[in-house]
Amino acid sequence: MAKFNEKYFNADPKDNVSIESLLSTDEQVLLRMKPNKKAFLLSRIFSMLPIALIWLAFDGAILYFFFTYFPDNSIKATITVVLCIFLALHLIPVWIWLSRVITAYAQYKNNEYCITNKRIICKSGLIADFKNIYFQDIVSVNVKVGLFDKMLKVGDIYVRSTNEAVVLSDVANPYILGNNLQQIVNDIKTDIQYPNALRPQANQGYQTKYTVDLQSNQQNDDQN
Repeated sequence: MAKFNEKYFNADPKDNVSIESLLSTDEQVLLRMKPNKKAFLLSRIFSMLPIALIWLAFDGAILYFFFTYFPDNSIKATITVVLCIFLALHLIPVWIWLSRVITAYAQYKNNEYCITNKRIICKSGLIADFKNIYFQDIVSVNVKVGLFDKMLKVGDIYVRSTNEAVVLSDVANPYILGNNLQQIVNDIKTDIQYPNALRPQANQGYQTKYTVDLQSNQQNDDQN
């Protein structure tokens, strides 16, 4: 029986969790990237801006008509307090938009994507949450490029597995990267279903050993 290492699951609480700390000994990093800074920040500012402006205009009009046409009497002070409380709750979409704008840079600093020869690791959020999707569990890879994204030459890649989903937001060369990810998924799933060792010599199988090709292709596209 192998010797049990009591410290195997122990971690120093002072250590900051990083992508490197999640990698296994035989896991190879193919590509690491962050969202395009300009696109990421602008998307957080403009995504809910029309809704926030409509809400502000509507509630501002209510306040204007109330203070302009409501008669001055003893009841007005009480109604004003009630109205302000109501509008503070009614303006929740505005507060959500403000929170997205205020925390946009902090979220950008924490956002990072890592593609290895086994999985996709996404680091995101204000407290740096991690999500992992292994290639053999992926069921779809979709690319979405909006008008705003096209102007900044970025796009979003939606990766969905059997029990998890992640979005690689505002990445460069989204179509090329999406196709590369889909090719890896297809090759690994084919190799699992039809292992190379069991195939006839006439069928060499898929090339499922990924090294630096994905990274070099991405760097060449960025330079172009």
